Amino acid sequence: MLERRNPSSHDDLVDHLVRSTALQRGEAARVVLEVLAYFDETYEEFVRRRHRELQSGGAVNAEIFERIAAELPHRAVAPPELSLRQLRRIVYG
Repeated sequence: MLERRNPSSHDDLVDHLVRSTALQRGEAARVVLEVLAYFDETYEEFVRRRHRELQSGGAVNAEIFERIAAELPHRAVAPPELSLRQLRRIVYG
């Protein structure tokens, strides 16, 4: 995902980060690319990733799907409201 972005297209944001933080230019450019890649994630990818993360942290599915359902509306571009069943289908097919 990171390779698809042209760092020069976000020079104004990189410049702002360099001015307003202790980041060097290269670090600021990497941060911008990481944030953009994070927001490029589809909601299906987000559901699968969060399920893996929460499961590896010891949470059980009942807790996991409730938490994911609560987190989804707060994404930069919120997906349609999904039922717990729809979330399970994303993870398990």
